[in-house]
Amino acid sequence: MENRITTLFNIKYPIIQAGMVWASGWKLAAAASNSGILGLIGAGSMYPEVLQEHIQKCKKATNNPFGVNVPLLYPDIDKLMDIIISEGVKIVFTSAGNPKTWTSHLQAHGITVVHVVSSVKFALKAQEAGVDAIVAEGFEAGGHNGRDETTTFTLIPMVKEQITIPIIAAGGIATGSGMLAAMVLGADAVQVGSRFVASIEASSHINFKELVVASKEGDTQLTLKELAPVRLIKNKFFNDVNALYAKGTTKEELATLLGRARAKKGMFEGDLEEGELEIGQISGLINDILPVATIVNNMIAEFEAAKKKTLAI
Repeated sequence: MENRITTLFNIKYPIIQAGMVWASGWKLAAAASNSGILGLIGAGSMYPEVLQEHIQKCKKATNNPFGVNVPLLYPDIDKLMDIIISEGVKIVFTSAGNPKTWTSHLQAHGITVVHVVSSVKFALKAQEAGVDAIVAEGFEAGGHNGRDETTTFTLIPMVKEQITIPIIAAGGIATGSGMLAAMVLGADAVQVGSRFVASIEASSHINFKELVVASKEGDTQLTLKELAPVRLIKNKFFNDVNALYAKGTTKEELATLLGRARAKKGMFEGDLEEGELEIGQISGLINDILPVATIVNNMIAEFEAAKKKTLAI
């Protein structure tokens, strides 16, 4: 299944396991890379020394390529980047910030750089910044999201029309048929997050994994747009946010309610009432918690079956 992305990352299948806070530790990244896709360690929830430990453990657990996802708004980003470079990581996905800030510095150290975008405008800016590829993410995706609320199926062909570098589609993709659809629309690969949250190797709490599996259509919603748009499973915390909106709230009140470590409380510690539970709309199609290797094999088998079915029409 060779194409621009498999060649760029030296992987077997054009699938990237998304770097997600509180879910994407070294066990998930290594299992993904060992399954023939690109695994990513999610650095957004890690102190620098914790990231270093995860990188070192991942290197011992896989001989295949893996990368690190770094939100560019991270407060100690200089320390994270120094660790990434010193540990010899060769692939970095950046998000939530200006790609011009770090792209050339990372590339000067032999690192392939991919930037996550939510619009054509930001895709063009990323290409101008010199990144090697982009992730174009629709607002179906879990976690922090684009303000334009452009869906994956409209975003991918719009981006494809405007840029020449490889495109990785993200947002609402958890199946082989979804992967095929994204690639028909112009993507070279797909990035999958929510499906890997419900994996054995994900570092997220079992309570959260089980809630993802139990989620149905309509159980997630984008909120907190005044701070940073985020897609959450509806729970007590979500209802508390809605109660503030109902009475007429301020950005300061929302920030006070959110406080610190809400996401850790929900996704890592398993508090399903007071925690922030970030997951994509595709959770309504996730029905089991499986090993990463099984998830990848199922996706590829379904992709091939869907392709045959499409060719037969």
